[in-house]
Amino acid sequence: MKLLNVSGSPHVHSDESTKKIMWRVNLALVPSLIVAIAFFGLNALLISIVSVGSCILFQWLIEKFLLKTESTISDGSAVVTGLLLAFNVPATREMILLVIIAALVAIGIGKMSFGGLGKNPFNPALVGRVFMLISFPVQMTTWPKPGQNLFSMVSQPTTDLTTGPTPLGMFKENGVQAVGDIWGYFVGHIGGSLGEVSALAILIGAIYLLCRRVISWHIPVSFIGTAFIFSGILWLCDKTAFMDPLTTILTGGIMLGACFMATDMVTSPMTKSGQLIFGFGCGLLTIIIRNWGNYPEGVSFAILLMNAVTPLINRWCKPKRFAN
Repeated sequence: MKLLNVSGSPHVHSDESTKKIMWRVNLALVPSLIVAIAFFGLNALLISIVSVGSCILFQWLIEKFLLKTESTISDGSAVVTGLLLAFNVPATREMILLVIIAALVAIGIGKMSFGGLGKNPFNPALVGRVFMLISFPVQMTTWPKPGQNLFSMVSQPTTDLTTGPTPLGMFKENGVQAVGDIWGYFVGHIGGSLGEVSALAILIGAIYLLCRRVISWHIPVSFIGTAFIFSGILWLCDKTAFMDPLTTILTGGIMLGACFMATDMVTSPMTKSGQLIFGFGCGLLTIIIRNWGNYPEGVSFAILLMNAVTPLINRWCKPKRFAN
């Protein structure tokens, strides 16, 4: 009689790998990078290169000299962290230096201190972003207007650049909505961080990830849908005190956060029902922080808070057992 071979999991094999998934995410971020360079010039490119290079370097150094393990920089996860970190900062010259510090925080504290990829409870790029926002609030809220000279921005000091508030900042400070057309918000001709200004570019990347089944629709739809519905209810209650729902989801970091950061498979729930709850929490917290918090933006804080709740969601929404 032939005996069955018993082996450890996983028992379902696939040609997918962490490396393939990470590089697909990097490819999906390219449209947003192109738009950022087109609107903000070479500063956007320099910040992205420095951020990615710093994340790769710090991960290699930590793995080689502190953890004394084999290097994993070829899996592309450090590149993803570097791009997302760059996408969360304004395109000013000062950020070229500050993003190096943020990369050390993102990789060293947000990722490698927990053991590396697959073990970090919080999104590393958002850890770096929140660190910069708290430590360097002036630099993180100085927004150059898009469409300035692509080459002169590199050598110009920030004081010589044409800067202005973002739609969220204007609404937070003055209580009035910024004058702008929805199409301009959708394409990206607004002030903001590098990767969050163009909803169109973000959607192109998100559709690619959905088609390749790197992400599912559950978190983006529940995140954006909750933010849209909740902000719409508030707007209908008082149109002078709250921003309309369409402008709400097209400005700030909701689109970028919902499609690329909240969907991080390491820090989000495993089940579809858990992902719906996770996205709902992110959307609700974002609108609460935007309207009643001290910051005009709440996406980063909302996602990090829900990252902390993910283990509880996983315990509540357990995957169905094969035997049942």
